[in-house]
Amino acid sequence: MTKKHALAALFFALATMAFAQANPQIDVTIRFYDKKIYYVQGASNDPVYVQITIANKSPAPFYFKLADDRAFSVDFEVKTIANRPLQQTDYLIQKRSTVQQVFFRYVSIEPGESFSFVEDIREYAALAEAGTFVVQAKLYPDLYKPQLVSTVQQTAATPLSPLASNRLTLNIRPPSIIGSDGLPVAMDVETNAVLVREDLAPDNMIVYMLAARQKSQWEKFFLYMDVEAMVKRDETRKRQWLAESEEGRQRLTARYRQELQNNIVDNDIVMIPMRFEIMRTNYGREEGTVTVMEWFQIGNYIEKKQYIYTIQRKEDVWMVVNYTVQNMGTE
Repeated sequence: MTKKHALAALFFALATMAFAQANPQIDVTIRFYDKKIYYVQGASNDPVYVQITIANKSPAPFYFKLADDRAFSVDFEVKTIANRPLQQTDYLIQKRSTVQQVFFRYVSIEPGESFSFVEDIREYAALAEAGTFVVQAKLYPDLYKPQLVSTVQQTAATPLSPLASNRLTLNIRPPSIIGSDGLPVAMDVETNAVLVREDLAPDNMIVYMLAARQKSQWEKFFLYMDVEAMVKRDETRKRQWLAESEEGRQRLTARYRQELQNNIVDNDIVMIPMRFEIMRTNYGREEGTVTVMEWFQIGNYIEKKQYIYTIQRKEDVWMVVNYTVQNMGTE
């Protein structure tokens, strides 16, 4: 780094800290990115995603450092309702205690704008027990520096002072019921009852699935979907799945389901329709198709798509195993 660049970076950091201290109009808010039922176990395939949003409500730009590894930019304080803090994860402690170079970039948020990113609370707090917890995030505009945070008294005039967020209530339930396939049994978020597949007619099954998606009820949405079959729609994923052990296949299936929920893969099937209409149902004893017209609100216009869901009879119930989608224009 040249002397000119070093001076510019120093000025940038000082300006950032001075602004953050003098302007309480920098709001850090958190919300659950994908609200669902959370359980004690399953840290690897049951993340607790929280979206962190930094909003600039001041009349001047706000600058801060954002580490490539977000653990050096944010922290989560998780406490029981009795105000007892949970321990940090071993993974986080090891990461922050290792001598390393922290890579970061400068982020500028203009007045009236905001910046968001998503983090998994399980990477920060050891959620090893069931209960109700209070979660608060902290943003470190000049990066998290453990050796200084532990020794310097935090005051409003201290450049290390983090920006605190609102608080969320997090409910962690006891270990879920494991089915014969090794995966957790689906539970109804509203009633906490075990969801049971019923012998619905093909069109009624699709209506159930799409209505659940409209309400963001993921467990009901996946109830009549053969996620394993959906994994194998893609040839690359299919080869990976075939090469895995039974345990590895379960992990792949769980990861695919999570990626669907996070809109990482096969976005078409998880889009939320504003309305839908069953157009045609064709089926025999073991397989069939259901054709559905679905409408989506995209900005200021409505997009129309035709879905053809391929269904198969499995264990005496109809399940979705594949789909195709065709754009039908806008309205």
